[in-house]
Amino acid sequence: MLTRKKINKLALLILIFLSFGTLDAQNISVYKIDDLMKRVHNNSDTVYVVNFWATWCKPCVTELPDFEKLHKEYGRKKVKVLLVSMDFKEELSKKLKSFLEKNKFSAEIILLDEVNGNDFINQISTEWSGAIPATLFTRNNKQWTRFHEGKITYDLLTKMIE
Repeated sequence: MLTRKKINKLALLILIFLSFGTLDAQNISVYKIDDLMKRVHNNSDTVYVVNFWATWCKPCVTELPDFEKLHKEYGRKKVKVLLVSMDFKEELSKKLKSFLEKNKFSAEIILLDEVNGNDFINQISTEWSGAIPATLFTRNNKQWTRFHEGKITYDLLTKMIE
């Protein structure tokens, strides 16, 4: 016979098991623009490669494997790749997570929780029109920043960080 205590333990074990099942999927952080800017402008010697993309943007999706390759090959060289999704927060569970589960990216994924681009675009770069894909390169202890709007290749990514 199952007692209330045993049922509670069983329920807890099931929840833990389900939680670990979702860890196999890409873990997605949700940031506001101020959080993102603090993250990349932290006075470190790490080069941040911050790509702005969305699941509905075909050029964005086609260049993501190049960012994944950069992440894998340069991750030990103080290069941090952040893939910042511009998808709507309401689409997180339905669209974004399933896209990421299908593609199995290991680079860090961030969902930018902002509605009005006019409120944050110039914080990223005054060169940015707001079109995606777009990529910010920054290394703050050297006060070095570059910005690229449009699709980018792996060769150009490596040139920009070296």
